[in-house]
Amino acid sequence: MTATPAPHPPAGSGSTVPRPHIVWDWNGTLFHDLDATIRATNAAFAEVGLEPITLEQYRTLYRVPVPRFYERLMGRMPTQREWEVMDGLFHHHYKAHLTACDLTEGVRELLHGWHAAGRSQSILSMHGHDELVPLVRDFGIEPHFLRVDGRDGPSGGTKAEHMVRHLAALDVHGVRPGATVVIGDALDDALAARDAGARAVLYTGGSHSRSSLEEAGVPVVDTLTEAVSLAERLAVDLADF
Repeated sequence: MTATPAPHPPAGSGSTVPRPHIVWDWNGTLFHDLDATIRATNAAFAEVGLEPITLEQYRTLYRVPVPRFYERLMGRMPTQREWEVMDGLFHHHYKAHLTACDLTEGVRELLHGWHAAGRSQSILSMHGHDELVPLVRDFGIEPHFLRVDGRDGPSGGTKAEHMVRHLAALDVHGVRPGATVVIGDALDDALAARDAGARAVLYTGGSHSRSSLEEAGVPVVDTLTEAVSLAERLAVDLADF
């Protein structure tokens, strides 16, 4: 994986106290692609003989690793071949709907405000790295981030190992897990944060229902504005600790 370089000096350089840092999820968090995801899911299902699902069903059933999602739908774990076929079909249809998607409302202002205050932020996504970086760049928001890291291996897995590597790579910028808050829309984001020694705030506007997110035992919010406000308080408290 080749991450985008830091476009500016790291926030907090020269300071012995880590500045608050946010690791943003992309799909369903910064990037509002839920409509494309549902359409791609149902298009893929149609090709393999599965019944279409509603947005509510998707947000209730969705899990990572993604084969667990298919297990909930099929009543059994898909075979490796079935998984590969369904995953390939999903990504084929997702790309067809991707161009109609936009950033989540208010994201530009939130990213600018956090950056302008001298704090740092990055993106870690399970979206393929070579596709993620041009997307972020095309929206004109890349300069706000110290790193933009996407998945560099097979899809469908969990984020924990990637999160550990992501934060280790940010150490050179003075980013510390103890002053870091992960903002995402999936249970997997909270588990990854825990394994990396960071905190998490989960956002209800993406892939999971509120009740599903509350299983993680971390703060759950309905807007990214709330998420950023809470992340600042959590990160400062952790850094002081």
